[in-house]
Order: sequence, then structure tokens, then C-alpha cells
Amino acid sequence: MKRILSACLEQTLHFRLKDAMPHDAAVRMVREEYTRYREQLDRNRTQYRILSEHEQADGSLIVRLKKQYNNHDCGNYLD
Repeated sequence: MKRILSACLEQTLHFRLKDAMPHDAAVRMVREEYTRYREQLDRNRTQYRILSEHEQADGSLIVRLKKQYNNHDCGNYLD
């Protein structure tokens, strides 16, 4: 029988601007969405580590992170 000992993900997320709003408001919404995403990870007690955050020329945000998958142990993956 097999058993999962550890499981983690490496993700690249693109927080994109909404087209139907003014640019300044869209950039502010992207930052708020990113903050809510991180707060949700903390609230769910998901282990994660931000590898990089890159703001694009249009104000959108690309974030690379490693995070725990389905509450499985991550071993030393996040170290």
C-alpha cells in the first residue's frame, strides 16, 4: 500500500488587472486581491513561502510561491 509522506506545490500566479475599470483602481484591486490571498493562506494555516513578486509594467503582479498541498506535511520543501 502506498501512502503520501509529503506534498507541496510550486505555483506561479498572475494577478491581472480588470479591463473595465480605471487603471489606478485596477492596480489597487490587484494589490487587495493579493493581500486577501495571503490572508486566506494564513487563515487556513497553509504553509507557504513567497519565492518572488514581480510587478509588471501595466501594474499587474506575478508571484511565485511554494505552498503546502491538502494539509500534507511538506518535509523540508519549504526550508
